[in-house]
Amino acid sequence: MKLPMLKVKIKLFATLQKDRFNIAEKEFKAGTTISDVMQDLNLPEKDVSIIFVNGRHSDQNYTIQNHDTIAFFPPIGGG
Repeated sequence: MKLPMLKVKIKLFATLQKDRFNIAEKEFKAGTTISDVMQDLNLPEKDVSIIFVNGRHSDQNYTIQNHDTIAFFPPIGGG
């Protein structure tokens, strides 16, 4: 049985946009986790410190749902 495809919107912020994109819509198979999305986008775990799904804090174990909006933020430096 073929798994359905899920459409999600992905937003990258700050340094994560370099050589990538700001906002994109992508499709993933049902059962895909945030960790899988990060691998697909070649986002190393050390480069992502905050993850939001639909405006709520999330983690890499979350299984994406159709029409989710996923936002990735890098570590924030200060001085």
